[in-house]
Amino acid sequence: MAFNSNFGRAGTQAGVGSLDAGLRSYMCRVFNWMAIGLVVTGLVAYGVAETSLRALFFHLAETPNGAFVLRPTFLGGVAIFAPLAFVMVLSFGINRLSRSAVQAIFLLFSAAMGASMSSLLLSYTGVSVARTFFISAVMFGGMALWGYTTGANLLRLGSFLFMGLIGIMIAMVVNIFLHSAPLAMLVSLIGVALFTGLAAYDTQRIKINYQQYMSFASQDDIGKLSIYDALSMYLNFVNLFQFLIQFTGVRSSNSD
Repeated sequence: MAFNSNFGRAGTQAGVGSLDAGLRSYMCRVFNWMAIGLVVTGLVAYGVAETSLRALFFHLAETPNGAFVLRPTFLGGVAIFAPLAFVMVLSFGINRLSRSAVQAIFLLFSAAMGASMSSLLLSYTGVSVARTFFISAVMFGGMALWGYTTGANLLRLGSFLFMGLIGIMIAMVVNIFLHSAPLAMLVSLIGVALFTGLAAYDTQRIKINYQQYMSFASQDDIGKLSIYDALSMYLNFVNLFQFLIQFTGVRSSNSD
C-alpha cells in the first residue's frame, strides 16, 4: 500500500476543524445562557417596578429638606445582597453541584438581580434605560467580538484588571460615607472602561480555556462550566450597564 503523505496533515486539519466547531458551539452556549439570564433579570425588574410588588421592595422616605427619596425595605435589602450569595455558591460549589443545580442557581441569581435592579426602572425614564441597554449591548458585543478574534494576548492584563476591580470596590465603599458626586462620577467612568475591557478579556480567557482543557472534560463538566462562564459575561454586562447609566440615564419623576 502506498503511503499517503497527506494523511497527517488531513488528520491535523480534521482535528482543528473539530476543535473550532466545538469552540463555536461552546461560545454559543455561554452567550445563550447569558442572554437567558438577562431576560430573566429584565422581566423580574419590570415586574417589581411596575406592579404592586414594588411596595415589598421599596418605599418613599422623606429627607430633612422635605424631599422624598426611594429607599429599600428589608426585603429590598435582602434582594440587593442576595446575588452575592448566589455568586459565592456557584464559585465555590460548582464542582459539587449537578448541572441542573448550577442552572437553577444561575436562574435564581438572575431573578434576584432583577429585583435588585428594579430600582433603576424607578429612578430613570424607560426611554433612557432602553437607550443605555442598547449602547451597553453594542459596546459589550464589539469588545467580546474583538476579544474572540484578536491575536493580542489579553490575558496578561488580568492582574491589572483585577486591581482595577478592587480599587473600584474600595472607592465605592469610601463614597458611601463621603457622598462625593465627583468621586461617584469618576468611579462610574473607570467602571465603564474596566468592564468594557473585561468583556474582551473574559471572552479570550473562555476561548483559550476551551482550547486547552475542554478536550479532557466530561459533557457534564462542560455544561457546568458554560454556566460559570456565562455568569462572568453576565456580570460584565450588568456592571457596564449600571455604570454607563450614570452618564446616559435621565432621572424620572419617581426619583429623588
